[in-house]
Amino acid sequence: MHIPDGFLSTLVAIIFWVSSIVGLAYALRRTGKDLGERQVPLMGVLAAAIFAGQMLNFSVTGGTSGHLLGAALATILVGPWPAVVVMTTVVSVQALVFQDGGLLALGANLFNMAIIGVAVSYFVYASLRRMTRGASWGLFASGFAAAWSSIFIASLAAALQLALSGTTPANLAVPAMGGIHALIGVGEGLITVGALAFLYATRREMVGAAPAAAKGGRGVWALGLGIALLLSVLSPLASAHPDGLEWVAEQEGFLEAARTPLFNLIPDYVLPGVSNEALATILAGILGTLIVFGVVVAVAYLRRSGKPAA
Repeated sequence: MHIPDGFLSTLVAIIFWVSSIVGLAYALRRTGKDLGERQVPLMGVLAAAIFAGQMLNFSVTGGTSGHLLGAALATILVGPWPAVVVMTTVVSVQALVFQDGGLLALGANLFNMAIIGVAVSYFVYASLRRMTRGASWGLFASGFAAAWSSIFIASLAAALQLALSGTTPANLAVPAMGGIHALIGVGEGLITVGALAFLYATRREMVGAAPAAAKGGRGVWALGLGIALLLSVLSPLASAHPDGLEWVAEQEGFLEAARTPLFNLIPDYVLPGVSNEALATILAGILGTLIVFGVVVAVAYLRRSGKPAA
């Protein structure tokens, strides 16, 4: 769902840059106000795990693939405002370091994945948790619904951005993007439920209380970062099929509109200078995982350092 440059008009790109900056500014303000000290490393671990998880594309019917978005999982574990910061960091590092998504289109990608993805996740999850009255099965049902909805609604937002840009008509973009991402959303939901089940079995307090109350010791965060790095090591196993947006662009005939990046650092998640492609992918994944972990932890600590004393 990472829109490359060339798919959006300049006007649409600017509108969503402004929208995303406003949303992120408010999220940073609320994060600094509400963030607990123990949530800081959790945010970093989540960012690392989501980045690494997004490298593991899974095959979907029709010769396409999907990957984890992670907005629902982040929202459930740390709450909506920190989740916006986590998702913003992941999507920004992907664009700036790995050329995954365009720079001009970055505002739209942030709006779709960091703002809409989190907002939809929070609304669906909180609503269903109230309806299920805190039942244990409700955690998993709510998590699945939030994850599926976040993917589906974010894909519709991307489709409308393409239509507003004149790239492809809405009557083609919306059903095409919605249809393929409805399937990808099932994978998103299952991955989210699996992560919640693991936490429910091992650290129930992280998912059994309000998101802002999530706690854990250094050992938990070290384990989480270790799992994220392990996912990076497994990244060469990802599906080679095009992702949902690329598949739609091929089907609807606008793939050629994509522009080459202005610069290349680690394009396509392959570290330059390493002849073995699998090793180059693993090293790129490890580097990206550590970068997003460090950036999120640094931002979170800076926000807490400016927090008034109680």
